Amino acid sequence: MATTRPVQCLLRRVFRGSRSFGVATEVNASSSSSSSSQRIIDKEHEHSAHNYHPLPIVFSQAKGTSVWDPEGNKYLDFLSGYSAVNQGHCHPKILKALQEQVERLTVSSRAFYNDQFPLFAEYVTTMFGYDMVLPMNTGAEGVETAMKLARKWGYEKKRIPKDEAIIVSCCGCFHGRTLGVISMSCDNEATRGFGPLFPGHLKVDFGDAEALERIFKEKGEHIAGFILEPMQGEAGIIIPPDGYLKAVRDLCSKYNILMIADEIQTGLARTGKMLACEWEDVRPDVVILGKALGGGVIPVSAVLADKDVMLCIKPGQHGSTFGGNPLASAVAIASLEVIKDERLVERSAQMGGELIGQMLKIQQQYPNYVKEVRGRGLFVGVEFNSKSLFPVSGYELTKKLKNRGVLTKPTHDTTIRFTPPLCISGDEIQQGSKALAEVLEIDLPKLQKEKPKDAAPVASSACDRCGRVLYG
Repeated sequence: MATTRPVQCLLRRVFRGSRSFGVATEVNASSSSSSSSQRIIDKEHEHSAHNYHPLPIVFSQAKGTSVWDPEGNKYLDFLSGYSAVNQGHCHPKILKALQEQVERLTVSSRAFYNDQFPLFAEYVTTMFGYDMVLPMNTGAEGVETAMKLARKWGYEKKRIPKDEAIIVSCCGCFHGRTLGVISMSCDNEATRGFGPLFPGHLKVDFGDAEALERIFKEKGEHIAGFILEPMQGEAGIIIPPDGYLKAVRDLCSKYNILMIADEIQTGLARTGKMLACEWEDVRPDVVILGKALGGGVIPVSAVLADKDVMLCIKPGQHGSTFGGNPLASAVAIASLEVIKDERLVERSAQMGGELIGQMLKIQQQYPNYVKEVRGRGLFVGVEFNSKSLFPVSGYELTKKLKNRGVLTKPTHDTTIRFTPPLCISGDEIQQGSKALAEVLEIDLPKLQKEKPKDAAPVASSACDRCGRVLYG
């Protein structure tokens, strides 16, 4: 079938290779308000809801680990769309799958069968060792699906009394921003002004197996599921104590509670394992996948479980018009094949070791600024000492990193994530580490001199739910 003109244009833009780009500099980054990037930023600010606070950079083109702005400045992506582009930007195999499928069939809805979703269903369940998959689109939809599935299982199989099912989640968790999901959140920005939050949720400290068992003992007859990130991302790349995941598995089995693993960010090779739960050889009852499942091309999410759990949901009780669409299915298969064929699990482990090693050297060099380096694979967080940084914020550090050609974002303003595409090279890891060292050596002292000495520290915000200060 002939390639359509729009797809041809897309591929020409993506694979255009003759133009030479330079790494962004202070001069480039401070271009005048008449620049193309600034016009685009202004237009978004004027016409789009202000629900994000992006760094002042416009993505115009990307390939692999690199991004270019409209002015032609080149940057290294050390965020990967929060793990959405583990395979690298615009991977040719994934784009080829997109191109071939988009010319044949894109949407059928689940009112009919299509010839791609069954292939994806077979592929993903075989790869991860589960009986069945329920396809959705976004990660938050996947989480909502898992919670509904757990409740339905709780009523049908565990015989929890009507409307009394409880979901337990962890303090500091991040599972999305839908109303159902923020009902589990400890993030005041996500919850304030959106109440009343949904009932049926209990919280427990992440990494505290003893506290989890106390809740299970007290409320276990009413608890349908325990949902957790095997390593917390938004909380600042928090890794639980050794043995915690195994203890969670044992407790969930003991008290007949579904163990639900949100692997949306941590899964698909990000941490040096295909799933982060594999660090302790744990098999959850329910696994949620997203982000890199779509290869950075389109949103795809999936919930995996065995038949005794999955078949609790009957026709008409849950679904999505676009969930399992043929375009998403073809892209998801290609995305998983790239991870397998390019051995990205092993690459993440190897390159992650190099990245963590470089960050630990920076910590040794600047112990007053760098409080802790945490990570597994290419899922790395560098936490800064807010008192030593004062009056400079983590966000300002990421702006300076951007000016030195490295893109990332802070979380809770004290930790910066370094989570590049898994195809990153050793030289690129060196570039990213060098940029951070230069920011701490050159840019930070200047920022501290420029900012008012009498500025008041930003007050730490206690969690509305538990009253504790979780971040900062």
